[in-house]
Amino acid sequence: MDRSVAGIILAGGQSRRMGGGDKPLLSLGKARLIDHVATRLRPQVATLGLNANGDPARFAGMGLPVIQDTMPGHAGPLAGILTGLEWATTQTSCRWLVSAAGDTPFFPDNLVERLVVAALDRPGTIAVASSDGRWHPTFALWPLGLRDALRHFLVDEDDRRVSAFMERHGHVEVEFPMIEARGKKIDPFFNINTPDDLAAAERLLQSLGP
Repeated sequence: MDRSVAGIILAGGQSRRMGGGDKPLLSLGKARLIDHVATRLRPQVATLGLNANGDPARFAGMGLPVIQDTMPGHAGPLAGILTGLEWATTQTSCRWLVSAAGDTPFFPDNLVERLVVAALDRPGTIAVASSDGRWHPTFALWPLGLRDALRHFLVDEDDRRVSAFMERHGHVEVEFPMIEARGKKIDPFFNINTPDDLAAAERLLQSLGP
């Protein structure tokens, strides 16, 4: 656990490619997607919140604060990150916020540790995860001091692109290895967008199990 880092799970999307509804509440193995994500992230951070819109009761039992977007209009992952930054600033004593997507159940259990190491000697820089030559902007370590700049970017510039904000403010990429499963290499940041993805995740979960 890193006591200087708060965590936010991004679960505010509209899941159009899955047919709508709450994608993170879909079952994967004996738990829900959101439970797999929380189980991986909770031990890595000092405190953990869940960014989701609508009735918070559907996440009852997780023991997490459910924080709705602080700006209207379902503005995408950046709105959830902004919400997390503002929450972590007012409700915690942390220095950074780490974000994680609520539909990505196999991300590394050393995510936070490695992102912090990369950010320590780069004040104000965002550390973002990458794998197999691609970066994953929703898995990143954000300095809390970026919250005002991010609100300006979203509200005044009306730009919702996570990668564009990162490029403007500086970032460092941290490469994570692929998962080895039954002779195949799987991206640890494999996210579930469609029913076929969910079926593939079920197979991967079984191959990684005891």
